[in-house]
Amino acid sequence: KLGDSIAVNGVCLTAVELPGDGFWADVSRETLTVTAFVDLKSGSRVNLEKALTPTTRLGGHLVSGHVDGVGEIVARADNARAIQFTVRAPRELAKYIAHKGSITVDGTSLTVNSVNGAEFELTIVPHTLSETIMADYLPGRKVNLEVDLLARYLERLLLGDKAAEPGHGTITESFLAETGYLKS
Repeated sequence: KLGDSIAVNGVCLTAVELPGDGFWADVSRETLTVTAFVDLKSGSRVNLEKALTPTTRLGGHLVSGHVDGVGEIVARADNARAIQFTVRAPRELAKYIAHKGSITVDGTSLTVNSVNGAEFELTIVPHTLSETIMADYLPGRKVNLEVDLLARYLERLLLGDKAAEPGHGTITESFLAETGYLKS
């Protein structure tokens, strides 16, 4: 209905008009700057998902629809029933991506298979391929990334205001010792 939130390729938008069987949403210049929307064209297929309600079963991890950055598909390997992708994330997001952790790619909650620097691998199973647009992804495609909210909040809790300062954000053994989380 009018005013409802809907995620489009993982970007939370608000329905401002409801013509026929679709919807219109306002997209700010900021949204165009920090997402992969700039690559969309009229008629592009997109992932759509309604907002989570308190009674909705949570089948993945918490996703806010606030894109953290734009990644790029750098490799694709088609297997018998699945597709394996290698995705390159912006360097500043790499610290939030963990082996067997959660990541959102174009609004789809996924599990990370492995991490190598700013690149990570995903295996997309047949059900996910049939319910999303991921079967269409080829190397070079830009994708919206949202890292795990828990990783961001944990960093903020551990680092406090230092988490927001440029050049900070790395949790080291010395930092943990200085803040009382690790005995020297």
